[in-house]
Amino acid sequence: MWRAGAGLDRHNRGVHHETPFRDLTVAEFNERLASSDPVPGGGSASAVAASLAASLVAMVAELSKRPKYMDHSALHAVVQARGRELADRLLTLADEDSAAYGAFAAAMKRPKDTDDEREARSSAMRAAARAAAEVPLRCVEACLEVIQAAESLAGRCNMNASSDLSVASLLAEAAARGAAANVRVNLPSVGDEAWAAETETRVADLLEQITDAASSCRRIVASGGLRSPVPMPT
Repeated sequence: MWRAGAGLDRHNRGVHHETPFRDLTVAEFNERLASSDPVPGGGSASAVAASLAASLVAMVAELSKRPKYMDHSALHAVVQARGRELADRLLTLADEDSAAYGAFAAAMKRPKDTDDEREARSSAMRAAARAAAEVPLRCVEACLEVIQAAESLAGRCNMNASSDLSVASLLAEAAARGAAANVRVNLPSVGDEAWAAETETRVADLLEQITDAASSCRRIVASGGLRSPVPMPT
């Protein structure tokens, strides 16, 4: 989505986003993304990319439900359900990112002729900027969950499909970095230095965890090795 302080021309165009992105075909979404329409933008694209990663994780879990991998059957069931839930959540975040853009666009267009109007406009813009940071932050958090799920399957899944876990980790890691950039660019416009600092720390911590888990996932997949079953709650 657009960030405060840039893309003013884009803000002057109306935001028309009635059909949820999940209801568009891939070609339709790509066409919208390539157009001059205000939405979707980078935030929505990041969320959709992460949703694809989550679906890949669910697919690998489903393909691993074979007698050969029965020792990991409980993990496969959990991760398959988690992958589907994450894919759905991330598609919702793609729409929420566009809604956050719409709220900022509306705040930008508020009247500013009097002191009261200017103060009301500034307050609305600060609130909208915070929402514009919170939505991609949730995307980064979801990306970590996707990568952790992929890493848990590495070495415990159908080996013929394990390379798709590497693809999932790469997609989710890129999506997380895109979403994190969208968080950070909005922080100066929030008007709350303490919250901005706390959020920056949170983003940095999430990205560190994401890098570690994604690297571990790809390293295990590349090794072709097998791992012991994960103890599951009883």
